[in-house]
Amino acid sequence: MPRADRLLAEGVSGSVLFARYAHGPNALGYCGPAGAAVLARAACGQDEPAAVEAAARRFSGAWPYQETIANLTGRSPMDPDVVRGYWVGNQLTDELPREQFAEVLLSNLRAQAGHYWPHLSEDLSAEVAPSHTFHVFGVYPWSRLLDAGRPEPLHVLESCRIGWGRVIAVHADQLTVRTRRLDLTDGRLSLSAEYDRRVDYRVDGDAFVADPVEGDLVALHWDFACDRLTEFEVTRLEADLMRQLELVAQRGTS
Repeated sequence: MPRADRLLAEGVSGSVLFARYAHGPNALGYCGPAGAAVLARAACGQDEPAAVEAAARRFSGAWPYQETIANLTGRSPMDPDVVRGYWVGNQLTDELPREQFAEVLLSNLRAQAGHYWPHLSEDLSAEVAPSHTFHVFGVYPWSRLLDAGRPEPLHVLESCRIGWGRVIAVHADQLTVRTRRLDLTDGRLSLSAEYDRRVDYRVDGDAFVADPVEGDLVALHWDFACDRLTEFEVTRLEADLMRQLELVAQRGTS
């Protein structure tokens, strides 16, 4: 069994998984309760399920998805398959009834956003997917601001999506990964050619990705390597992203 598959097969709790993906934006003050240090501790192995779930419930982006997935599958919102399904995608989210999911999710998001995000209408139903990728490109307004001529929308979209990379060098507190970034050319989003970049993977000396080695595939979120991925998960993430980029192109970026 490949190294990443073997490690994933060992089993990781839903709270640890959530913490790994949610720590980055939370530490920057973008999502969830202010300064949720419990996320860094849990992501590094000091699991505190009740405290992580309390923090997760305050993530206005992730929680409605996990709650809706859970309600439609008879599971807990912090079930590891539910959590991984939202952030990366898996068989559980593949098999959800999409129309029902879209109806429930959009209703919940509209109640939360009020009149501030008028694009959360039934017209968005065709784009809806039970994934973080959809939330970044379909719900957040940034993909609709790309024509404004400012760098922030592209930066946020690139940072907030779950990217992936292959480790080509391990340093004391960082990894060099070979990856691809979002490009915007003539108003259309695409993925660049591969390039090498450094990303963090430790917090206070503890690693989210334990004992990384060259060749590992890792998830990237806000310039942080937060999880190991399998080849199949990378393929799934790329397909999910390309689907969403095509939908953005169809509706426009302004």
